[in-house]
Amino acid sequence: MNRRMITAVAALAAVLVPAAAPTVSAAPTAVRAYVDTRVRDCAGSGSGCRPGGVVHHWHRRGAQARGVGWVYASREGVRSGTARWLVKKPGGTWKTGGSWKRANRVGSHVETSWGRDGHTGPKYPKNTRLCVEFRGLSTKACVTLK
Repeated sequence: MNRRMITAVAALAAVLVPAAAPTVSAAPTAVRAYVDTRVRDCAGSGSGCRPGGVVHHWHRRGAQARGVGWVYASREGVRSGTARWLVKKPGGTWKTGGSWKRANRVGSHVETSWGRDGHTGPKYPKNTRLCVEFRGLSTKACVTLK
């Protein structure tokens, strides 16, 4: 090999393979600050939920408090209804969480909700019970905030 060819190969190698290759660090995956959970219960007998409830709650990892973003209540097989939700902290008594609210008809069921998406709303201790209740109906749909 002549000197010219060696110089050309060395120059090409310098271009293709950098002397100090950048190190690729595996950045740890972003740890989510909040745990978002939806829990639901479908009470009553027969087909459909009579009543049914869904609760969106959230908390920071390791925290004992649970924030309630929204509560949803539904009831199958009726044309109208009024609902509210109740809350019971561990060792406490039942309290009204949301006042009586008219449920709107959607197809074969009625539904209503309280709250909104996001990390908003009241905070309760872990293992708090929430129930959805319709006026005139003894059956409740209940969930526990784990």
